[in-house]
Amino acid sequence: MVSVARIAANDSTEALDAVAAGLEGAERDLVARALDFAAPVYEGRTLGTGEGAMAHAVGVARRLADLKLDAEARAGAILFGIPSFLEDSHVKLDQEFGATVTAIVEGIARLNTLRVVTRGLAAQEKGAGKAAQAEILRKMLLAMVEDIRVVIIRLASRTQTLAFLARAPDEVRRPVAQETLDLYAPLANRLGIWQLKWELEDLSFRFLEPELYKRIAAMLDEKRAEREAFIAGAIATLARELAAAGIAAEVTGRPKHIYSIYNKMRGKGVDFAELHDVRALRIIVDTVKDCYAALGIVHDRWTPIPEEFDDYISRPKANDYRSLHTAVVAPDGRPVEVQIRTREMHRHAELGVAAHWRYKEKAKRDPFDEKIALLRQVLAWRDEVVDSSDWKEQFKRAALDETVYVLTPQGRVVDLPRGATPIDFAYALHTDLGHRCRGARVDGAIVPLDYKLQTGQRVEIVAAKTGGPSRDWLNPNLGYLASSRARTKVRQWFNATELAQTIAEGRAMVEREMQREGQTGAKLEALAQKFGYDKADEFFAAVGREVIRPRELQTALRGQGKALEPEAPVIARKAKAEAGASGILIVGVDRLLTQLARCCKPAPPDPIVGFVTRGRGVSIHRASCRSLAALTAAHPERTIEAHWGEQGAGVFAVDVVIEAHDRQGLLRDVSEVFSRQRINVTAVNTASRQHIATMAFTVEVTGVDQLARTLAEIREVPGVFAAGRR
Repeated sequence: MVSVARIAANDSTEALDAVAAGLEGAERDLVARALDFAAPVYEGRTLGTGEGAMAHAVGVARRLADLKLDAEARAGAILFGIPSFLEDSHVKLDQEFGATVTAIVEGIARLNTLRVVTRGLAAQEKGAGKAAQAEILRKMLLAMVEDIRVVIIRLASRTQTLAFLARAPDEVRRPVAQETLDLYAPLANRLGIWQLKWELEDLSFRFLEPELYKRIAAMLDEKRAEREAFIAGAIATLARELAAAGIAAEVTGRPKHIYSIYNKMRGKGVDFAELHDVRALRIIVDTVKDCYAALGIVHDRWTPIPEEFDDYISRPKANDYRSLHTAVVAPDGRPVEVQIRTREMHRHAELGVAAHWRYKEKAKRDPFDEKIALLRQVLAWRDEVVDSSDWKEQFKRAALDETVYVLTPQGRVVDLPRGATPIDFAYALHTDLGHRCRGARVDGAIVPLDYKLQTGQRVEIVAAKTGGPSRDWLNPNLGYLASSRARTKVRQWFNATELAQTIAEGRAMVEREMQREGQTGAKLEALAQKFGYDKADEFFAAVGREVIRPRELQTALRGQGKALEPEAPVIARKAKAEAGASGILIVGVDRLLTQLARCCKPAPPDPIVGFVTRGRGVSIHRASCRSLAALTAAHPERTIEAHWGEQGAGVFAVDVVIEAHDRQGLLRDVSEVFSRQRINVTAVNTASRQHIATMAFTVEVTGVDQLARTLAEIREVPGVFAAGRR
């Protein structure tokens, strides 16, 4: 048998006619030169599947010719293996074929480097994790190329490989078939290249489920003669009635694909005999108006099945597929499916994005801009079950080119925001790995922690056995972090560390006071409950932050009085107050012990009300306090009128809540406002969810006027949309 390589070298006319069909002049010459260039390089070379390199190249180019792709794509497909077999291939290809063809060939080579990763996907067990990895891999395939034709060539190459493996043993072809169903067939579907999609699915299904494939094929063959006779009669009838209505139409039978029949049987839980589209017709007309007119004729001729009608013209599919689908009951009582579309819709349905290169107006548009626009359009991936709002958000992110895709040492793909560093990558894998990250290797080379990762790189983290993050990582000017998730994890670590330190300091203070008072045997939980805290750690944190003062601890430990109730903690501190003076006037009572309630943290000139506690004087609340309302409802006789006296230089603790769009430097900018206003911050808690940051501060102010000025300035901070007192 004469080899294909020999045909290409010695009988180039036959091969050229096949791969250059529809091309003329310079375009045909480009493909011919690619064949002549590749033939001697591929001579005697085989691929990993055992297929000859030249045979594969010609087979792929023929499939591209069927898709009507341009000469550059076909030449690139023929030259696919040159980088593997020829030194200085970039220079030689550029000299012979120009930058565009060279870029296509090198794009194919880049995608081929993902073989280990994509084969690993096929070996995974089915589940949500595998589906997520498959989706990320599809995005990565598209993100790694600048020319969408490279992806189309990859799909044609996989189709050619499956066809070649028809006689290969199961252990060779089954992994390839599984990988195809997981990755490449859905990719062809999203791109709308149905001609390759059906072939990829049918060949893969044949290798993975040979017995089921044969059974469905046999059921199709069993009634073939009867079905073909019905289709012929239906075509003649519809063509006659459409012509009588003045509609120029092409009516054909629609081929059925075994994998699609299997999916419908499985998805609908029905038997082969119950399917509505085993017998199928397609009507192709000139205009959208003719589509609906033809639909009326079909429904008038045969009885429609209401639940089987879909209008993909007014509501196109995600990949811009448009057509009318209906199912009707034929005179013999059995269903038949009918598709109705315009010629433009049909061209897009069969060729998908490939149609853009067949019919582009070369003189009127920039091909590069068109390729990039299309690439970004199809970067918007979604599974069939994802709701449209989620898909639109993914479309927006992908269209802005904001994602990079990198690999773990095990070959798992991780998607990160553009500009991500090894630290972002470490936190994406595991929070603890991010905390302990001390270095990284990218493609085997040591890189700094602020290195910007690129799509396709393999990243390995060098981690310490113990330790935590650096505060420098939160400095936006140093560029260590690009993802909000990583920044949140670092902030949480420092918040937790500071809380642990505060608790330790509070515990030490409590234990010191217990030793001083000779109460080392006292139960810490009981002491915490006397101060209104359910947990000892919360009590220690309050002591560490000086919410509870040493004198109050001493009083509680000596048994000279009960500790504060939950609603009455901190006494307002005064810089120059006289001893024993509270600064709060109680109507009809002089020099009574007063304490500010921590539930509402009153500050002058807030309207205030006193509540007489048992053994601790009067707890001062804001008049609008919810806790006060509950206490008053239970004990109205213990409410007492109060107002502010001379406050001097006193400071008062208040709670402030700020909401803002999360961004780098937000906490720093808000803190600078407090600093300019000379306000002391005693506690802070931040959280971020869905890019919205909520920050709670406890600050010390001289009065509400100072607080109002500060909040007004905070509302001017970029990103802040709400700031107020709790």
